[in-house]
Amino acid sequence: MKRVTLFLIIAMMSTATGAAAHGTVDPDAKVSVVFDQALPNVPGKSMRVVLVEYAPGAGTPSHRHPGSAFIYARVLEGAIRSKVNDDPEHTYKAGESWTENPGDHHKVSQNASSTEPAKLLVTFIVDTDDERIAIPD
Repeated sequence: MKRVTLFLIIAMMSTATGAAAHGTVDPDAKVSVVFDQALPNVPGKSMRVVLVEYAPGAGTPSHRHPGSAFIYARVLEGAIRSKVNDDPEHTYKAGESWTENPGDHHKVSQNASSTEPAKLLVTFIVDTDDERIAIPD
């Protein structure tokens, strides 16, 4: 397992545990890096794909991504409440997606259901040397 994978999982889960004590995150939120590869035709850039699995009502803490990261997120299962920057909060259902620009502030990312799980696949195009792709507030 790559160092980036370990760091991301440990950082997100340790932050999630602390936030759970404040009622904002379910400790069952699971973040897994499923793909990480340098782009052969774009020197210095990589594609990283993260699977986020939320138990009912679970979420991740407010966070930012590196200034180099362009993000495409797609809901695979259930529904996700999301708020980026000062845009209105939006609920995305399975099959729907959104993008985040470099440096955006992801203020809300949470399963919209208190009874059903949700899954989100997130694709990052990021500087290869950016080890932290999710930076909790």
